[in-house]
Amino acid sequence: MEQYIIKGGHPLVGEVEIGGAKNAALAILAAAIMTDETVKIDNLPDVNDINVLLDAIAGIGATVNRIDRHTVTINGRGIHDFSIEYDYIKKIRASYYLLGAMLGKYKHAEVALPGGCNIGSRPIDQHLKGFRALGAEVEIEYGKIMAEAEKLVGKHIYFDVVSVGATINVMMTAAMADGLTIMENVAKEPHVVDVANFLNSMGANIRGAGTDVIKIRGVRQLHSTEYSVIPDQIEAGTFMFAAAATRGDVTVLNVIPKHLEATIAKLEEIGCEVEEFDDAVRVVSKGDLTSTHVKTLPYPGFPTDMQPQIGVTLALCKGTSTITESIFENRFKYLDELARMGANVKVEGNSATIEGVEKFSGARVSAPDLRAGAALCIAGLATEGITIVDDIVYIQRGYERFEEKLRGLGGIIEKVETEKEIQKFKLKVG
Repeated sequence: MEQYIIKGGHPLVGEVEIGGAKNAALAILAAAIMTDETVKIDNLPDVNDINVLLDAIAGIGATVNRIDRHTVTINGRGIHDFSIEYDYIKKIRASYYLLGAMLGKYKHAEVALPGGCNIGSRPIDQHLKGFRALGAEVEIEYGKIMAEAEKLVGKHIYFDVVSVGATINVMMTAAMADGLTIMENVAKEPHVVDVANFLNSMGANIRGAGTDVIKIRGVRQLHSTEYSVIPDQIEAGTFMFAAAATRGDVTVLNVIPKHLEATIAKLEEIGCEVEEFDDAVRVVSKGDLTSTHVKTLPYPGFPTDMQPQIGVTLALCKGTSTITESIFENRFKYLDELARMGANVKVEGNSATIEGVEKFSGARVSAPDLRAGAALCIAGLATEGITIVDDIVYIQRGYERFEEKLRGLGGIIEKVETEKEIQKFKLKVG
């Protein structure tokens, strides 16, 4: 089992290049099968989730050609199987985007009920509500969602809760339905906008992505396109909080600063200096940082995917901070691990109280999910001594060359598999 071993206590300094947005890329890859022509997508992150989805797409008969680590062409003409098996779904939840894509194009799809990170229940009732509103019959049998329609017809759909997944999935189906679909109370995240832009580049007619109301005029067919995925705001934010926690000076390159406003606001609140450029953001963390209060909210609020990273940072800030998690109920598991490193935390229901400590101490901890795993690595980098992070398979699902990028900023971190490698690292770093 692979682990990260970290020798902390050094400020992270330098520049780091941010890759394509995993969450946008997953939905865009699914949408790419909605035409019989070849689609080229670049700025893909080279992470496990992307590779698993590409395998799933090839598995149903699409032609998938990896041009390089970050570029792929997909042609959906050869699709002959409308069933996505559990083996793919249990590895990555986002395989369910193939449901919306296949239902839109072929009027038929079967997808196993999803898995993914264990951060709380993520019901798919809003997806099914949207598909049914467009005229599909949807059944759940034998652990599968089966959706079929003789004809899909545009409808006025009001979502009961704001859901990124449902917004994207139903938007894909509606792109090839007859007539006008109006979706209200939709998610406004940058990756929703990116998927809409991608579909429009294939000939879809989608307006209003990024606002509360999306209007979609269905088209009969979509065509080939070339498209570049937006930068990953969560990867960027992770390195920004790594700079804060280690009292460093890091410039994140290839970002859209507008997407990082909530993260920047919190960094400035706790006492960091933040400088924005056209496509870069610099975070400088000097001296004492102070406590603040955070509540996770749908975009443009503070992202739930940045909650563990700010949690680790706040545990090293002077004073008492609170975090209220309003999206996922199991998102505080990392705080138990952080307590092993000396953090002073108390969780009650969906809120956590964090009393800042001067420093952590190195310990062996386990990554409970993707973002929490990255946050525990930040804790290790901010800690005097040695930290070992287990279960890093979660981190590799969503961060490309994570340890290499941290080493590029002066972090002392290595991937190891055996006790012998751990001892070798300890001897090397003294």
